[in-house]
Amino acid sequence: MKFFSVMYQTSNSKGQELVAQRMVKWARRLGYDAWLITSIYHDGEPVVPLTEVLKSIDGYIMFEDDPKVGLPVIRVDSSKTFWPPRRITFRDFITILKNIDDKVGIDFIVTHSTLWNGPEEVSRWIMWKKLMRSLGESVNTTVYGHMSHYQPPDPTRYEPIERAYRMAWNSTTFPMIFRVADLVICVTNVEAEDMITHGARPDQIHLFPGGLDDDLATLIDNAKPDEFLERYRISRDKLVISYLGTVEERKNPLAVVRIAKRLKNLKDVVFVIAGKPGDQWDDVVREAKDLKNVVITGELSEEYKASLIKASYLNIIMSKMEALGLTQIEFMYGGVPVISSGTYGQKWLITNNVDGVIVRGPDDVEGAARAIEELVKNPSKRDLMSTNAREKAKKFLMSKLMEELLSKAKSILK
Repeated sequence: MKFFSVMYQTSNSKGQELVAQRMVKWARRLGYDAWLITSIYHDGEPVVPLTEVLKSIDGYIMFEDDPKVGLPVIRVDSSKTFWPPRRITFRDFITILKNIDDKVGIDFIVTHSTLWNGPEEVSRWIMWKKLMRSLGESVNTTVYGHMSHYQPPDPTRYEPIERAYRMAWNSTTFPMIFRVADLVICVTNVEAEDMITHGARPDQIHLFPGGLDDDLATLIDNAKPDEFLERYRISRDKLVISYLGTVEERKNPLAVVRIAKRLKNLKDVVFVIAGKPGDQWDDVVREAKDLKNVVITGELSEEYKASLIKASYLNIIMSKMEALGLTQIEFMYGGVPVISSGTYGQKWLITNNVDGVIVRGPDDVEGAARAIEELVKNPSKRDLMSTNAREKAKKFLMSKLMEELLSKAKSILK
């Protein structure tokens, strides 16, 4: 069976892109032929000149070992869009799909995300194949799965113009996808309920909780906490409360700084804010400037990331919206309980007072500060949460999730 994962760009840090890439990685590790179909862009920057793609007769360039993600990648004719924001569109994608299918054969294809034309075009292509078979033509079967990584059009998160666009996409494109998709792949049961509300059938739902890369899990298992602590001159006797993620408004690291300010007199506690600079970077740096209990690192390598996880007493995420939270799974696997705002998928991932603490939303600075103070003063409670967190995260290894998904697709093909 030949597997294809479709995402509008590649990235080494963004959750949806990582899931799409890891699907390919672990399909190949499990012995399947697998490719990522994506644009010419990696984190918004072109990997190859568009002119090179346009020279191709088939509308794409195929890399056996992509220079950015080290996977078999097919980069297609594409361009950035002014609207919707943060998206990329594929040009003449149905023709490209037909060319790939004719030359390689597409047995199972999964599209990712929303607000772009990839899922729409794949849906049309799948419908075309089904209609061709119904007319007696010899057309190979392709199993189709869609993974939205869904986030509701919440008025507290989105301005009216983007909220309206999301609502329009949901009401027009979801019905098209659900009509032809064999699988609607959801990261949580919360998302599954929303997909059914939008029109998916219960029998289409397949749960796929993000996926912890097995290689990163091994890195966490073998990591030495002192490597991170020594590099950033943090004393070994400090209890590290870690935020790890892009320093952007959506993930709300500024709330973490304000929590640190409330707890500046709490002995032996230091807050670490680590991640790629985003649209909240300047605000975070400015507010943390005079706080001796805050360390800001910028983006970390995978090795230092694993070391930080091992060095952490607690993980904190006060995000305004999370489909799931891959980073939280990584900390939980490392035995680190999570203090969370409990937004959307986080309330499914984290069980309150079992493997972490859910506070009253992204603005509950006071509640998060109280939760941290309690777990600092009650280490036995924290240690019990640590054990529970690790046991839960073990269930989310990418190799296990991909084996289940590919087996399901094979059964549909039969």
